[in-house]
Amino acid sequence: MKVGLYFGTFNPVHVGHLIIANYMADHTELDQVWLVVTPQNPIKSKSTLLADYHRLAMVRLAIEDNNKLRASNIEFELPKPSYTVQTLAYLREKYPEHCFALIMGEDNLRTFHKWRNHEEIIAHHELYVYPRALTESEREDQMKLEPAPSLLKHPNVKLCDAPVMKVSASFIRNAIRDGKDVRYLLTEPVFRYVEEMHFYRS
Repeated sequence: MKVGLYFGTFNPVHVGHLIIANYMADHTELDQVWLVVTPQNPIKSKSTLLADYHRLAMVRLAIEDNNKLRASNIEFELPKPSYTVQTLAYLREKYPEHCFALIMGEDNLRTFHKWRNHEEIIAHHELYVYPRALTESEREDQMKLEPAPSLLKHPNVKLCDAPVMKVSASFIRNAIRDGKDVRYLLTEPVFRYVEEMHFYRS
C-alpha cells in the first residue's frame, strides 16, 4: 500500500488539514493518508501545544468516518524531538509492506534543504507538495527561499493542484481566546471536544 504521511501538530486539527488530506487520498496515487501527530516539532515550542493525547483524540474524531485517512501516534514512541528522517526509517522497518511518501506545503519544500538528512529522504520517498496561501510576511520570507531548480525537477517531487486553504490553527486558537465562533473551521466532533474541554480560552 502507498501511504502519504501528513505530519502536523494539529493544534487543533481543522477543515484545512482535512481538505488537503482527503484531496491527497482521493486525487493522487496514494492509497491512504496518515495524519501523523507530532509530539514535538524541533522548531516549535512544546509549551504552546495541548497534551499529545488530546491532539491525537481530535484527529481521530475528525476522520473517524473516512477509511482512507488514519490518525497516527507513531512519533510518540520515538526520541524527542522528532526528526522526519528518523520517523521514516522507523516506519520502513515497522511496515516493510508499505511504501511511504511525504505530504507537505510548498513553503516546506522551499526549506527542505535545511531538513536533517534531506538527501536521504528524497532519495527514498516521494514528496507530494500542495500550494499554500501565505500571509504577507510569510510571502516576503518565502521569496528569499526559492527552491533549488534541481529540487523542483526531482522525479520524486509531485506538485499537486490541491485547494488553497487560508486557515491556520493559530488563527483558530486566537479566535477562541477572543470569544469568536469557530464552529465552521472545525468538524462538529472536534468543535464539541474543544468546547467541552475549554481549550484555547486563555
